[in-house]
Amino acid sequence: MAKCIIVDDSKFMRKIITDILVNGGHTVAGEADNGQDGVDLYEKMRPDFLTMDITMGGKDGINAVKEIKKKFPDSKIIVVSALNQNTIKMNDENVNADAYLTKPFTKEELLSLVNKILA
Repeated sequence: MAKCIIVDDSKFMRKIITDILVNGGHTVAGEADNGQDGVDLYEKMRPDFLTMDITMGGKDGINAVKEIKKKFPDSKIIVVSALNQNTIKMNDENVNADAYLTKPFTKEELLSLVNKILA
């Protein structure tokens, strides 16, 4: 189905997301454990969508999302974070991800959001 990149500083969370997406028929083309590596991977691979954590060392997810969206306005980004959308928007109202998913989440919730942003 779709090619994606997962950006999360937790190897365990990247594994959970990978398992859900692969079982849902998607291909995980790459993983990054910080925002800058996520931006670099996005530029190199141009996936169909990307999942982005917010709280990470180095470049955080908020700045990574803003950078990717500035360079690639048609990019599809799902923020997957322990912070909910309202908390993220309070920190920076200019975060323009396509969808937000609060941890913990179900496989159905993640796959539903992927289908929604790719439709």
